[in-house]
Amino acid sequence: MDQDMSYEEYVEQVRKGILTSSGNCPVTPLLVMLQGKWKFQIIYELCVKGQIRFGELKKSLAGITNTMLTSSLRELERDGLVSRVQFNEIPPHVEYLLTKRGEALLPVFYAMTKWGFEYIP
Repeated sequence: MDQDMSYEEYVEQVRKGILTSSGNCPVTPLLVMLQGKWKFQIIYELCVKGQIRFGELKKSLAGITNTMLTSSLRELERDGLVSRVQFNEIPPHVEYLLTKRGEALLPVFYAMTKWGFEYIP
């Protein structure tokens, strides 16, 4: 699939059947990367608050456990969507922020938000 194709060209290609080199839908790798209850919410909070400490992030995600937040942040960091900044101060602390790659998802989230407002009461 050509990354520079227009939306109309994309729709035409989808109707023919676009597959990745792995033989699946080209959206599948992104969906796998973002799967889970918390990842969208974590990314949303990082969009809203920018660089944020672990504890502050946890407070803004009602119901998430330390283990789940740590695991989700590690996965998002591994996938290049979130950056972890360690401060070697007294007391030491860590902050998280979106990477350029993570920020590049914002138009996708915007489109999903518009769709949600239109089709989900």
